[in-house]
Amino acid sequence: QVQLVESGGGLVQFGGSLRLSCAASGFIFSNYAMDWYRQTPGKERELVASISATGSTKYIDSVKGRFTISRDNAKRMVDLQMNSLEPEDTAVYYCHALVRRNDNWGQGTQVTVSS
Repeated sequence: QVQLVESGGGLVQFGGSLRLSCAASGFIFSNYAMDWYRQTPGKERELVASISATGSTKYIDSVKGRFTISRDNAKRMVDLQMNSLEPEDTAVYYCHALVRRNDNWGQGTQVTVSS
C-alpha cells in the first residue's frame, strides 16, 4: 500500500523560506518520479515541481529560481525547498506519485505566506 506523508508546512512572512518533506512507503521509491502539487480554494490542483527517478527536475515558471525539489532514495524522501516565498505561494501542498498507473497523494500540508 502506497503511503505519502508530508510535513514542514506553516506560516511564513513574505520573502521567507520553508522546506517541505514527503516520506514515502509501499513501493520501490527509487524507480518512480515524484511530484509536488499545490491547490488553493476554488482552483484546480497544479503541478509545482517534479523529479524523475534519475534526478531530472522540472518546475512551473512561477517558482523557477525560488523552489528546489530533491530526493533521497536511501531515506525514501522527497523535499521541496521554498525560498523567497510570496503570498501567491499560499496553498495546500501535496506530494504525489504515479505508481503502477495509480495516482497516490499525501494528506497535504498548508503553506501560508503573509504579506
